[in-house]
Amino acid sequence: MLVGLVVAACAAAWLAAAAYLWRTSVPSLRLSGLDVHRYFSAHELARARSYGRGELLLWLLATIAPLVALVVLARRMPRVVRGLGLGRVSSAIVVGSVVLTTLWFVSLPFSIADLWWQHHWGLGPFDVGAWLATQWASLAATAVSAMAAIAIAVGLAGRLGRNWWIAGAPVFVAIAAFFAFVDGWAAVSGAHPIRDPSLRARVERIERVEGVSAPVRVLPIHDVTHQANAFTSGFGPSTRVVLWDTLLDGRFSSGQVDVVVAHELGHVKSRHIVKALGWLALLAFPLTFLVEWGTRRRGGVANPANIPLALLVLTVASLAFAPLVNAVSRRYEAEADWRALRATDDPAAATQLFRNFARTSLQEPNPPLLDYLWLENHPTLAQRIAMAQAFRERGNR
Repeated sequence: MLVGLVVAACAAAWLAAAAYLWRTSVPSLRLSGLDVHRYFSAHELARARSYGRGELLLWLLATIAPLVALVVLARRMPRVVRGLGLGRVSSAIVVGSVVLTTLWFVSLPFSIADLWWQHHWGLGPFDVGAWLATQWASLAATAVSAMAAIAIAVGLAGRLGRNWWIAGAPVFVAIAAFFAFVDGWAAVSGAHPIRDPSLRARVERIERVEGVSAPVRVLPIHDVTHQANAFTSGFGPSTRVVLWDTLLDGRFSSGQVDVVVAHELGHVKSRHIVKALGWLALLAFPLTFLVEWGTRRRGGVANPANIPLALLVLTVASLAFAPLVNAVSRRYEAEADWRALRATDDPAAATQLFRNFARTSLQEPNPPLLDYLWLENHPTLAQRIAMAQAFRERGNR
């Protein structure tokens, strides 16, 4: 009876926290049913569709290959661990290193194929060396955080047994929060302040309108891709907004650039990175429990030989949760779009920006359902244009 009450209370608290994090400032809008042929030519739609099919196929292959590799490693690793003659945590670090290195090499051909596919469609150069140079910082951070998580999980499981996940989940969230905080500074490595006085003045105006301030930097990325992008990283004092220099190469008007800047500052205003960490905290407990449950028959996470199996369970569970994670991300991106519309009061520029994305990044205005659920962490171009038009109509009333 007592256990049932505790579980019910925890479930109620989880749902209440999820409901709070789900809320945004976007009013109720009808964003479906947009006739994309009004905004995109048949040629643009066909190109985006063809490119998207290739991207979806590469994603499927890049998802299946690591799963197969983890299955093979899960079968063979027990024999390897028995021959190491090391302690539990030391063995875990060795096994973790082998697994992460294997997964990187297994995924590499698909990453290079994706780089070639983008080059084939004119989205960037096929320069593997330049692409690899941009990956090292994120790879290092991923490796360090993964090894720390593996060592902590194995160590906790050795001390706490099957209940390790209860203590492990908040520790993993703390690790993620640390790296998210530090990423605010790491993400601007190689970036420079805005040099255009006009853009700098417009950024300051948008900051005043949105009531928020964050350093805005420009990252040279044209050697790697022709696509335009921007992102927000860090939180609190480490918050940074980064604009790719491809956004400022003349293909986008000043009004369209302003919409992008306002969108990123909208993320800062809404504290989306902190809220994303809140979602991570909610998902960490069921994910770590599934890892414990999935490895229990083979001795649990306390046995370093089960690390590949634990990562296999985690990967499959993450794929299952991906539609929810993407739905949350799309909701936050929609809120940033709405804040950008309010800050710039320029739905025409926003509409043209999203139309340009179909040309410069070959984004599909209405992607297939599989793509939408598992890959799209932004609203579709059709939904974003529909929001801009809804904003315009509300303003004219």
